Amino acid sequence: MTSKFGMENGDNNDFTAPSNKRALIGSPPNHWLWSSSPLYFDLTRPPAPEYPLPSPGTTIHLSTTTTPVMLDPNKTALIIIDMQNFFLSTCLGRPADGTGNRAARCLLDDAIPAARRAGIRIVWLNWGLNDAELSQMPPSTRRAFGFEATLRREAKEKALPAIDPRGVNQQAAEHYAANGGGTSRPEDLTQNGKPERIYNGLGSEIGSVTLEDGSVVDGGRLLMRDTWNAGLTPELEAAFQEGVRRREKPDVWIHKNRMSGLWGATGVCQEHLEKEGIKTLLFAGVNTDQCVGGSLQDAFTKGWDCILLSDGCGTTSPGFAKECMEFNCARTWGFVSSCGDLKNATAEMLRNRSG
Repeated sequence: MTSKFGMENGDNNDFTAPSNKRALIGSPPNHWLWSSSPLYFDLTRPPAPEYPLPSPGTTIHLSTTTTPVMLDPNKTALIIIDMQNFFLSTCLGRPADGTGNRAARCLLDDAIPAARRAGIRIVWLNWGLNDAELSQMPPSTRRAFGFEATLRREAKEKALPAIDPRGVNQQAAEHYAANGGGTSRPEDLTQNGKPERIYNGLGSEIGSVTLEDGSVVDGGRLLMRDTWNAGLTPELEAAFQEGVRRREKPDVWIHKNRMSGLWGATGVCQEHLEKEGIKTLLFAGVNTDQCVGGSLQDAFTKGWDCILLSDGCGTTSPGFAKECMEFNCARTWGFVSSCGDLKNATAEMLRNRSG
């Protein structure tokens, strides 16, 4: 028998049956292998020229909506994006049974325990701005998080929510226009061209928040570092604290300052993944079609293997937005799987290892 690429194998097990053909995708050392029988993509990047077959005891055989994939836990990271109080907390009116909180439950029950058992690094990639980053924030990103409808000196009503029920700020824009917002007088603009209006978006004060136990906390400035609103929900925070105490592959928290956590030529997240030798990313979080989707597409463009855990993601967008994201991820950017599939695949790997 030989396991070299392109050769038939003579054993009778699933991986080396005579009918099995393998094909190389990419150029070593950054490559996949495709297998015909059983059908799967091997993302473990086995070394050339032997291209050894994946070991069932050290490799995760993950089902997807298209073709199964083989993962090396040591080269894989679970990226959990924006599961923060601002987006999920019922104390801010987010529904307990909303898609974001349902995704959090799938992560807590299935994906996070599975990643820990498998030895997969967990990266919490969250909004966390400082004032320097806020000062350089482009208007396109500011628009995505709402703006106030009246000039500061003319404000007579309570500020609109920074995010409407769909997770976007179109309501604020429409209200701004309907109420004669803006100015035609140059003297109403500051020297840098910014209208003298209340900005109810990134960096603005949320105010006091009453928690479920009746206590009151300062919500802090919107999505700024070290504020309550930018923190994780209590159960997710407990999971993170458990993870950072791990002796091997402790959890990592990385601040991001755009919807994508992998935008630009490089950044903290990219540098960490490259330093750790991570090749495959499992994506989860909110919103599927916004911050998760933006990060996933940038990761794909930069060469990472991308797998979307669909039930570990949530969005306030209409259903077609989620469907579009999953369609393209499954057929172009990578693969679509689930937290439950990751749990089952990890259990299978560990059974093979012990058996």
